[in-house]
Amino acid sequence: MSRYPRVIVGIVVLSIAAAACASGGGTSSKTMLDQVKASGKLRVATDPAYPPQSSYDKASGKWEGFDVDVATEVAKRLGVKLQFVTPSWDIITAGHWNGRWDVSVGSMTPIAERQKVLDFTRPYYYVPAVVVVKNDSSITSFDQLSGKSIGSCDPCTYSLYIKRTLNIPGFPATFILPTDMKFTGYDTDTTALDQLQVGRLDAVLTSLTTADGAIKAGKPFKLLGDPVFYEPDSIAVDKSAGGDPSSFASKISSIVGQMQSDGTLSALSKKWFDGLDLTVKKSVA
Repeated sequence: MSRYPRVIVGIVVLSIAAAACASGGGTSSKTMLDQVKASGKLRVATDPAYPPQSSYDKASGKWEGFDVDVATEVAKRLGVKLQFVTPSWDIITAGHWNGRWDVSVGSMTPIAERQKVLDFTRPYYYVPAVVVVKNDSSITSFDQLSGKSIGSCDPCTYSLYIKRTLNIPGFPATFILPTDMKFTGYDTDTTALDQLQVGRLDAVLTSLTTADGAIKAGKPFKLLGDPVFYEPDSIAVDKSAGGDPSSFASKISSIVGQMQSDGTLSALSKKWFDGLDLTVKKSVA
């Protein structure tokens, strides 16, 4: 997904469970699934400040969001409780977690570079990537972005798309934006949108969910055309974990498949994304 490094904000425990040995990070006769079930909890890395996908309210001690609900359902179907941890995004995507958590449910796009160190489940949803311009912009088509300034988070899937280096195995991208745009990268999507609002950019490439959130918050933005690509987002497991992590990823993937077949994922998507079902695979026309 369109993500960027964050400051490490610590570990937040959602449910109290008995201490257990960490899964992964060493040799064990038990499979990763055995270790998770023996511990009675699934430790999930996610972002505490990425609504509507995931957010943590310190005052109430509650988590909420689409990714949170997906993780909750996965843990339920495994028959274990749930514990969230919040390492920085760059640490999660680097792999080699040393058994500090079991999976990442954080809207992660399985780009080729990440697949070197992480195993991924089947996608649990597909996020439309859209171009945002100001309400008073004279730009009415992608072609008119030629020579214009465009921003996005960087590094992230959107900056890779703009640079035409995005590589998601099994999901080939069709690059339809002009090659001569003037690109500026920012630490977050929000920063890029702020720069668009004050006139330092002509356009921003971001997710539909982020764009809709900004527009509903009263920002003077509108969408330009249809989505330029769809991000498949998956649950990740560390390849270096002990106990056959690939089999564990396959088990989680089968649960995701069940959730898709029985309508659970669709219902959760509609709940968090204003009635939109983003769990159905789509492609650019």
